[in-house]
Amino acid sequence: MTNHRDVWVFIEQEMGGVAAVSLELLSKAKDLSAALNSRVCALLCGHEVAHLTERLIQHGADHVMLADCPELAEYRTLPYARVAIDLVRERRPYIFLLGATPVGRDLAPRIASAVRAGLTADCTSLEIGDFERGGRTYKDLLYQIRPAFGGNVIATIVNPEMHPQMATVREGVMRLDEPDPTRTGTVERIEPRFQKGDMALQVLKREIRTPECDLKHADIIVAGGMGVGSRENFKLIYELAHVLGAEVGASRAAVDAGFISHEHQVGQTGVTVRPRLYIAVGISGSVQHRAGMDQSGKIIAINNDPNAPIFQIAHYRIVGDLNEVVPRMIRAYRDNAK
Repeated sequence: MTNHRDVWVFIEQEMGGVAAVSLELLSKAKDLSAALNSRVCALLCGHEVAHLTERLIQHGADHVMLADCPELAEYRTLPYARVAIDLVRERRPYIFLLGATPVGRDLAPRIASAVRAGLTADCTSLEIGDFERGGRTYKDLLYQIRPAFGGNVIATIVNPEMHPQMATVREGVMRLDEPDPTRTGTVERIEPRFQKGDMALQVLKREIRTPECDLKHADIIVAGGMGVGSRENFKLIYELAHVLGAEVGASRAAVDAGFISHEHQVGQTGVTVRPRLYIAVGISGSVQHRAGMDQSGKIIAINNDPNAPIFQIAHYRIVGDLNEVVPRMIRAYRDNAK
């Protein structure tokens, strides 16, 4: 049965596992659907992925649409888009959410263009509310909230008339609820209707590289900024991270300067993180960087500028030369750990 106020979530899966951003979106979709008195529907595409449906239900899906066939074994834009577009045209969901990942950023605009729906990219918050225009009140719209103008403005975007209301959401910005093994839901098998042109691209070879770091799940992060001064000086950041058992992060300025690779970048154009402890070394604290780490449990900032913006959100502020402060922190920790 179709409910035209349903909240849909596109589920990314890879190598037998569900992407964390998809589970985060299911958690958020539960809140949105409660406000709308509707269902959470998960769209799962792949091959031999039926075993994932139970996990999706435990994380918040009321109904799972399972498109399981060999043609969907690996992500290819056209076959995946065909499945999603046909279902959206047939069932007209109220809201459709996707992760702001390489897959989501590829797939979402194709779906939105085909069904003539609005799409907001890289949202950091989602809410349900009303909107007035021209003397008319639109009830229960999706407030699609995201940074704009380089992070200096927080924009709230609504799509009053063109549905589904579509948004991609950054990884790590939504709370991930614990799975509930007592939840129940339904699973519906979808039979895709592919067209000849959908199979124009063939995957001949795949290479999967293990990332250097896992910032999204780190309990402690030591991040360096432009103030570190050089790639050579970043050894101090690595040494402090090593003694603390932490991951190494960086600001965009440090990445652009070549001090460290992009996968370590924290911020609006990098990774959103929520560690228990975030140590910002030589990071000025631009709005773009703070957007990716300001929800950390505790923040220690080290900077020689007492007016650095990072101090506005830091729980502990150390004004001083990082070349003196960081080695003293390393020695103190090693001495107390003995």
